[in-house]
Amino acid sequence: MRHKMRSRKWLALALMFAILTMTAAAVMRPFISRADEISELKESIEQKKKEIEAVQGQKNQLQSGLTDIKGVIANLEKSKNDLAAYVSDLDVTLSSVQTKITELTELISDKEIEITNTKAELDEAMATEQKQYAEMKVRIKSMYERGDSFYFETVFSARSFGDMLNRADYVERLTSADKRLLDKFKATREYVETCKQQLEAEQELLEEAKSDAEAEQQSLERLIAEKQQQIAAFQADINNQEQYLRAYEQEMAARDAEIQALENAMKVQQAALEQANGKKNTYDGGIFAWPAPSYTRISDDFGMREVHPIYKTQKMHNGVDMAAPGGSPILAAYNGTVIAAAYSSSMGNYIMIDHGSGLCTIYMHASALYVTSGQVVSKGERIAAVGTTGNSTGNHLHFGVRLNGTYVNPWNYLK
Repeated sequence: MRHKMRSRKWLALALMFAILTMTAAAVMRPFISRADEISELKESIEQKKKEIEAVQGQKNQLQSGLTDIKGVIANLEKSKNDLAAYVSDLDVTLSSVQTKITELTELISDKEIEITNTKAELDEAMATEQKQYAEMKVRIKSMYERGDSFYFETVFSARSFGDMLNRADYVERLTSADKRLLDKFKATREYVETCKQQLEAEQELLEEAKSDAEAEQQSLERLIAEKQQQIAAFQADINNQEQYLRAYEQEMAARDAEIQALENAMKVQQAALEQANGKKNTYDGGIFAWPAPSYTRISDDFGMREVHPIYKTQKMHNGVDMAAPGGSPILAAYNGTVIAAAYSSSMGNYIMIDHGSGLCTIYMHASALYVTSGQVVSKGERIAAVGTTGNSTGNHLHFGVRLNGTYVNPWNYLK
């Protein structure tokens, strides 16, 4: 008899120990309340681990992608005797560096948004933990008030062996529920820790991107300064204004010839299309969109300029120069077809758009081109990025308008 009582006592104690051990573990750690989200949490954890790996990969790329400014300048020394060749070589690097700065700026913006989202996810998970911790305290208090004999009485107050088995199954279900709560807590804790790791990795990448953007901006400014210095040195080698004028006129003649050739080719193509379609391409007279929305000022207006900034002579300026940050957008002024998207040593990266009725617009000195010849564009569409390529010593857009082969005042179409 004593043996049976001892066995029953030990069985009860074993059940009590198992339940209390599990309950104590749950008290020590908070857990989430959503009973059906363990698998979803695990999937989220795996996804976040992949995102952390991707962030680390981006960080490694940033560390190895900075411009070797010393190497660039050393290579440029080879072409300093030929200004056109020097400008062309330098412009390739200027465009590349500006593209890097633009990409880093976009990365910084994206990463700031992602960090905000990750912080929100982390705050939500931690709030869930706090809520569940409070609920668990209420649960433990209730169990304590029932007393330790609750589980013993549940099993051993049975009226028959079958009834006892049913009650034991009830206790088992209770402990299984506690086990599920503990599993959900563990998943939540891992999710919280993964969110923290992701947040830390994203913040590190953000700081790296900001540092790289600053370094690239310094490289860009140094290259622009080198370009200004070289052009100034070239000017100093010319002894009189006549030589300035001849050099400038040769440059403008070459530029005009290039543009005229494009317009002639355009006329041939338009004539063929009109004959095939029976429809003439015409400009409808609408007002142009402002082509450089980030401009800070008009650095040089259309008309006679008192002193040309490079060749030191009075000359006609055939467009409007809009000073704007490097990499900022250049927009198509009106609907049309791209005649050219190319590079020349004087215009730098440039775009020419046909709007019909002999009306064309020209966009010069871009750091990057986003359209190609033959592409149809819409008014206000982003077609390029502001830069200082070609015969230019500072970031700006030279915006020109030509009507039937002759430059006209852009202000007639801008307002």
